Amino acid sequence: MRFFYIFIFLFANTLFAQVRLPKLVSDGMVLQRNSNVRIWGWASEGEDIEVSFQQRNYNTSTKNGKWEILLENPNIGGPYTMQISGKNSIQLNSIYVGDVWLCSGQSNMELPMSRVAPKYPEEIKSADNAEIRYFQVPKEYNLTKKLDDFSGGNWISVNQNTIEGFAAIPYFFAKNLYEEYQIPIGLIDASLGGSPVEAWMSEKALKNFPEAIAEVEKLKPEGVIDSLEQLDQNWIRNWYTTVTAEDAGLKSGWKTANFDDSDWEEFELPGLLKQPINGVVWFRKKFDLKSEFSGKPAELLMGRIVDADSVFVNGTFVGNTTYQYPPRRYQIPENILREGENTITVKLISERGRGGFVTDKPYEINFPEKRIDLKGAWKYKVGKATEALQPQTFYRWKPTGLYNAMIHPLLKYSIKGAIWYQGESNTSEPEKYSELFPKMIESWRENWHQEASNFPFLFVQLANFMESRENPTDTNWARLREAQKAALNVPKTGMAVTIDVGEWNDIHPLDKKTVSDRLATAAKHLAYGDASVVPSGPIYTSSEIKNDSIILHFEAVGSGLKIKNNQELKGFAIAGNDKQFVWAKAKIEGDKVIVYSPQVKHPVAVRYAWADNPENANLYNKEDLPASPFRTDQWKQNR
Repeated sequence: MRFFYIFIFLFANTLFAQVRLPKLVSDGMVLQRNSNVRIWGWASEGEDIEVSFQQRNYNTSTKNGKWEILLENPNIGGPYTMQISGKNSIQLNSIYVGDVWLCSGQSNMELPMSRVAPKYPEEIKSADNAEIRYFQVPKEYNLTKKLDDFSGGNWISVNQNTIEGFAAIPYFFAKNLYEEYQIPIGLIDASLGGSPVEAWMSEKALKNFPEAIAEVEKLKPEGVIDSLEQLDQNWIRNWYTTVTAEDAGLKSGWKTANFDDSDWEEFELPGLLKQPINGVVWFRKKFDLKSEFSGKPAELLMGRIVDADSVFVNGTFVGNTTYQYPPRRYQIPENILREGENTITVKLISERGRGGFVTDKPYEINFPEKRIDLKGAWKYKVGKATEALQPQTFYRWKPTGLYNAMIHPLLKYSIKGAIWYQGESNTSEPEKYSELFPKMIESWRENWHQEASNFPFLFVQLANFMESRENPTDTNWARLREAQKAALNVPKTGMAVTIDVGEWNDIHPLDKKTVSDRLATAAKHLAYGDASVVPSGPIYTSSEIKNDSIILHFEAVGSGLKIKNNQELKGFAIAGNDKQFVWAKAKIEGDKVIVYSPQVKHPVAVRYAWADNPENANLYNKEDLPASPFRTDQWKQNR
């Protein structure tokens, strides 16, 4: 027995002696050019470590179980190998030296190429570039301590087998820069859907936000989060167990093709239910097929469904989605469809509010040579109605959690800069965001120990979303965009305006390439020093009142201002001292815009594109970049 314990002791110490590397420092990584690149890891105390790279040797010793060295300005290009030696030896292969970009934010940064694949089929088919590398940070959080490494992750290059797993905005951003500069591009994707900005900030950065700190302190004691998450899971599981067990549709076979639905109510698809029905609601539609389509496979598009769905064709299950945001794209296998009458059945689960089918989305069956429109008359019946499912508490979105687990382990890795797409989850408090967002940028730079000049930070202003309004209005989305634009006062920042690439009915618009190209445009000017590149569309700077008009001045006008796709400027509203905005006339005069309205004889304020979805706003520069929304007033929002 004594021998056994000695063996275990020696084995444990042998393991401890092994040189260990962080997940980022691994095969396929991209190192930052024109910098001193840190390579680090862990080993036994006092162990001598040697790193060999590009015919140079670097030596150090372990202190407190940790070691690190600096590679001095490594040569651009690749692939290279790196040898790391201590009591054991590790060889890293296929290393490139180029530019490394951190890509962070919430779901629009996270959205993978697989989600946008129908918009970019040629991109998917042709993707192949060993010099574009991607590292996806595990989507984890920690509210109690800062982590030094990730639980997993590896560097991958883009090809047809990997492209659908790349986040779309980082991929198109990297491709644009690679085509311009022909240098390796590394992408580190640290993003998570639904996350507010506070989750990406350190406790130190939040010290002037006592509510956020108080929330963290309540959750820090051991076992608190586990207990709360277990409660959440229990009542969610119980809700779903109940609606499934008591669903009349499952019990009576409503999915079958020959089920008699003659007594079901009529429903016009797409659309939401007229009244909230929480629980399970079944929908059915019959359609005819000619003999030439019998037995053939097909693609079934079911738009977007609120909240979850399972879909059956002629009684055969063809797919399901468990939450409302993804587009429903299902494949109907061979020998399911038949000549004559066919039936499609949707089992819809509505957790809260009005469930149903989002409008202005495709609902159709597609063959290579034919499209069958599924919009129109359907039938529906409630399988199980119950109380609404209370929203889940996402502790991973709490302050500091994502910084500790997804950003802190990155801080030793040298980067070129960051791109950021976030804000949707903070639209309820735009004034607070105007303080939080700049503080986050500054704290990241401080934690990376990089001056602003060496850490360009590029971000996306929120896209147009939700229904457009007939009259001028004041909204949180407009004010959040204003808060984002104010971050341009932080040195070495750039902004991509995207009020023309959104979708009114989808918070995750498919056009990610335009967003990425605008980020890349800002990068070329800001990060790569190309003064010939106009970094953005027009940005409002000042105004003056002259008689019955207001004259607006701009920067980033480029080759000049222009009207996009119309002969008349749209999106401008004007108001007098009564603060009642009306739509205004506007005209371009050189680099200025003159705004007026016969309804407002003594104007005092102008707003442009000031809405959730400013769909008619059409002021651009001649570089075809849209003007950012703005207002000349400082009036408080009417609640």
